[in-house]
Amino acid sequence: MNAPPSASGLDPGVSSRPLTCAITGTGGYLGSCMKARFESQGWQVMELTRQPKAGARAAAFHLGTDVRPEALAGVAALVHCAYDFKPLRWAEIHAVNVEGTRKLLESARAAGVRKIVCISSVSAFDGCRSLYGKAKLEIERLGREHGALLLRPGLIYSDQPRAMFGSLVAQVERASVLPLFGGGSQIQFLVHQEDLCAFVHRFAGGHVATVDRPLTAAHEQGWTFREILEAIARARNKRLKFIAVPWRLLWAGLKTAELCRVPVGFRSDSLVSLMYQNPRPDFSPNVTLGLACRPFQIEKLRLQPV
Repeated sequence: MNAPPSASGLDPGVSSRPLTCAITGTGGYLGSCMKARFESQGWQVMELTRQPKAGARAAAFHLGTDVRPEALAGVAALVHCAYDFKPLRWAEIHAVNVEGTRKLLESARAAGVRKIVCISSVSAFDGCRSLYGKAKLEIERLGREHGALLLRPGLIYSDQPRAMFGSLVAQVERASVLPLFGGGSQIQFLVHQEDLCAFVHRFAGGHVATVDRPLTAAHEQGWTFREILEAIARARNKRLKFIAVPWRLLWAGLKTAELCRVPVGFRSDSLVSLMYQNPRPDFSPNVTLGLACRPFQIEKLRLQPV
């Protein structure tokens, strides 16, 4: 029987040899945070990326293509963060993201990877309407078949805002009047990236049991979209005005732009995800498993400019 991994990043079988964690999506926000966390704890990180850099511990990886088990030889843990947002139609989304995940997980099992984490989303739940949420549900199903830890992070934030939270901070910084669709009443659940990465690291080190259902990785206090924007504005000493925008009209405009292949900064499917969030996320297993997420208190952040 293989010995469990170690949170210290050292192979318990060979005390001087660091453990290796393979991470997909290190070019993105969450993947880069995961990489930094594991390296800070003494692990080696193998980046599974489209364009491996010369001299880096990395392997060529593109969602949808085959992954050789040999590429994952000696890997103790796999954290799958990657998701390709370029496909817009379901058949392409499924072929790239769902089937791509299946190939990755099958190779990980063949290579003997002991700990696997699949990053899902709070947008994935029974009855979700977005294609993104439906794809993540399929990915969760595959992860469950391979004994993976399934995590549904909420809106990820940190002192250095990036991704969705960074986009919100940038909007507040650059404008005093912002459009607000649907009245801004959509409920968001937030998670600090340090809390999320720390939990994944603990699982990779063998200190968290695998459960047969997805975990909602976020603090249980919900914030409306408008409240989040107002909190950011207070932190930036700005006063905001909002203009109500019918969300379906905005969706139609985004969809038309996508059909005409006009690049836009926001996808129509992301708007669907935002408007139809999970009304009742399940936080009940978190305390038992040690998934502790701090409340969103923007006044305690050292919020960096975007």
